[in-house]
Amino acid sequence: MKTRIKNLLSAKNIDYTFKTNETVEVAQIDSIEMQFLYKDGQNLHFMNERSYQQYQIPLSVVGDAADFFQEGKKYFVYLQKDNPLTVRPPLSVKLKVVATEAGIKGDRVTGAKKPAKLETGVEVQVPLFVKVGDTVSVNPETGEYVERVKT
Repeated sequence: MKTRIKNLLSAKNIDYTFKTNETVEVAQIDSIEMQFLYKDGQNLHFMNERSYQQYQIPLSVVGDAADFFQEGKKYFVYLQKDNPLTVRPPLSVKLKVVATEAGIKGDRVTGAKKPAKLETGVEVQVPLFVKVGDTVSVNPETGEYVERVKT
């Protein structure tokens, strides 16, 4: 069986072919909800609210989804033997638009998009009707706009 295995410690993919008589040891992985504290230049910092223990995960492991994380929010962190492996991003995040150009009146049928800067500093493409102050839902794995959220 041909497989592609991801090393969660280094974030590298490895192609491997298993023979029919080979067995695989199952890793014991725990998923714990933790509070996101902050992001520095190289790591994301989380805190287990039950034990107050802090963990850091390299940005290279989490990828671009880290741009959508908000300080103080809770995310599920995967641990193996008390070592953090990665973070499960939510299916969507709700962020406020802090900067965007005004849409052209009457051009709402074409499905055109414009760039918008969100409160975390990340820039995404949004429909023309989105304006500064709106809250939008974004998929953090793809970085794509999902919908405008009514507040």
